[in-house]
Amino acid sequence: MTVTLHVCITCRAGQTLGEGETTPGKRLHGAILEAGVPEGINVVPVECLSACSQGCSVALSAPGRWSYVYGRLSDANALDVVAGAAAYAAAPDGIVPWRSRPEIFRKQSLARIPPLTVIPEAAE
Repeated sequence: MTVTLHVCITCRAGQTLGEGETTPGKRLHGAILEAGVPEGINVVPVECLSACSQGCSVALSAPGRWSYVYGRLSDANALDVVAGAAAYAAAPDGIVPWRSRPEIFRKQSLARIPPLTVIPEAAE
C-alpha cells in the first residue's frame, strides 16, 4: 500500500522572503527528497495545508488509516520526517506506537484524523 506524504511548499514559516527566495516549505520538500524516501511512500508537494501559524507542515495519509498533520518543521527535520513516514507505512492502521515515533512526531502533531469510511446510500 502506498502512503502519501504531503509537504506544504508554500509555507513561509513566518518569514518575509525576498524576491526569488525559496520558501522554507520548498526547502523542506527538497531535503526530504534528498534524504531518500523508502519505497511505498509517495511525496507530494501541495500548495497549502492551512497550518500557516505552525511553521512548515506535512501530512501523512493512506487509505483506511489514520492521517496525521505535523508542524513546526524545517529542512533540518527531513531525516526525522522520512523515519516517521517509514514507521507510519509499516503500521497496518497508521498508528505508530508513541515511543517508536521520532520526537518531532511525538511533540509536533497538529491533527490526527480518523480513517474515512464509506457510508452506504440509504435505500429509497
